[in-house]
Amino acid sequence: MTQKDLKIVFFGTPEFAVESLDHLVSAGYNVAAVVTMPDKPAGRGHKMYSSPVKEYALAHNLPVLQPVKLKDESFVEELRSFNADLFIVIAFRMLPEVVWQMPPLGTFNLHASLLPRYRGAAPINWAVMNGDTETGVTTFFLKHEIDTGDVIAQERIPILPTDNVGEVHDKLMELGAGLTLKTVDDIVAGTLSAVPQEKLLNGEEPTPAPKIFKETCHIDWNRPAREIHNHVRGLSPYPAAWSELCDADNAEAACMTVKIFATAICDAGDASKERPGTAHITDNALTVVCGDGKLLEILELQPAGKRRMTTSEFLRGARLHANTVLR
Repeated sequence: MTQKDLKIVFFGTPEFAVESLDHLVSAGYNVAAVVTMPDKPAGRGHKMYSSPVKEYALAHNLPVLQPVKLKDESFVEELRSFNADLFIVIAFRMLPEVVWQMPPLGTFNLHASLLPRYRGAAPINWAVMNGDTETGVTTFFLKHEIDTGDVIAQERIPILPTDNVGEVHDKLMELGAGLTLKTVDDIVAGTLSAVPQEKLLNGEEPTPAPKIFKETCHIDWNRPAREIHNHVRGLSPYPAAWSELCDADNAEAACMTVKIFATAICDAGDASKERPGTAHITDNALTVVCGDGKLLEILELQPAGKRRMTTSEFLRGARLHANTVLR
């Protein structure tokens, strides 16, 4: 099979998938159709929002399918009518078997982790939140259980101490696009081989990467400073870690919810005798006592209903009680 003979249907929704789609199109591959999420209302005006993958597909005259239900017979038949040889899935919904078993060359997925580490919906977040120093991308063939298929190829990058999840996302987006293209090239060349994930586990359990919810983002100040720092990095800039600024002397006073985007571990000072969550406030700095007695400085935050700002900007306009605590 030659490059021009191969017909591909591409499944994806966010910006992360667009980079790989662009690599395929730029390399001259025949992307017969693109499948993405239905348009949805967004913003105050509830204007209908198209996914980044749809926007790219329309700009490059690629047919777009937006099924509400992936098992719908009309969608399955339309998909079958493209007679595609290969399906590629990047940042999309879980496909039913009737779909992923359709193409003769199979269906492969690009996953933003080094499988079998971080199976699940939020692999980039959890790698940073857990303080990992390395991550990567994996291509693998789909099977019944999510993120468990045979591994085709992997690429690795370091996670720098200064990286937040947004920065790691962008690095993996570019790395993953290259790996996606290489995987398709190997399929065309007939040089591809895949390894069962069980052989990569080395007796260890797979690492989960479950979906991030609001409560996942809440900061527990009883944890060590390093863990909280990684928690913030792994959720910045989106969806963002959060806490509440409260008056320790007045239980009835309303607390202020703030998103926290950047922190730094303070080398000096021992606050081991103070309660975790206790705030130390100066004219331009806000540090918080953590569970291990170390102090964590909040560098950037966003009060509810306001813009993101530096802590010094926030403190110039905020009136915090002397006995402020974070909960």
